[in-house]
Amino acid sequence: MTEIGDRISFVDHGTKTTIVILPKKQAWAIAAMGAWLAMWLTIGFTCIWALFVLLLKDQEKIILWVFLTFWLYYAFRVARSFLWLLWGQEMLKIDELGMHLKKSIKKYGKCIPYYYENIKGLTYIVPEERSFQSVWESSPWIQGDDRFSFEYFGKLIKFGKKLTEKEARLLSQVIEKKMRKHAK
Repeated sequence: MTEIGDRISFVDHGTKTTIVILPKKQAWAIAAMGAWLAMWLTIGFTCIWALFVLLLKDQEKIILWVFLTFWLYYAFRVARSFLWLLWGQEMLKIDELGMHLKKSIKKYGKCIPYYYENIKGLTYIVPEERSFQSVWESSPWIQGDDRFSFEYFGKLIKFGKKLTEKEARLLSQVIEKKMRKHAK
């Protein structure tokens, strides 16, 4: 296994190459997000309990339903980011057929094949260091944008969340080299 930085590793099996990209793990961020998520879930379940158990006026029920709508949205978004930080990974398999991409949390995720003859314009874009996007994505509770993209049957396919300029450059070299090797 060869590592590219702290988050990216790849293994060349001869007939295929497997690349794994892990999220940036910060113990304090995982602990803070876990505590926030636990408190948020407690608030939501308390509101649900109040909605169905307590005798409330119609106006109070409407207020709780509106709050629970927003609560559910943020509970879903933060829970997904939290699970991504804990167990998320992006896996690329490059073989003689094409590139297979899987974004998974633990083992849950679908591997999608992309064949070489239909892949057009594999590029990467990293936001400037002091840009708004860069500052926004430095937050641990944001999953971040994908750095690599290519066109596949007119659709834009993306992968490589929150990669730095150095990681993206090195990964680009590995992907291009392995694609040339296996596409023969």
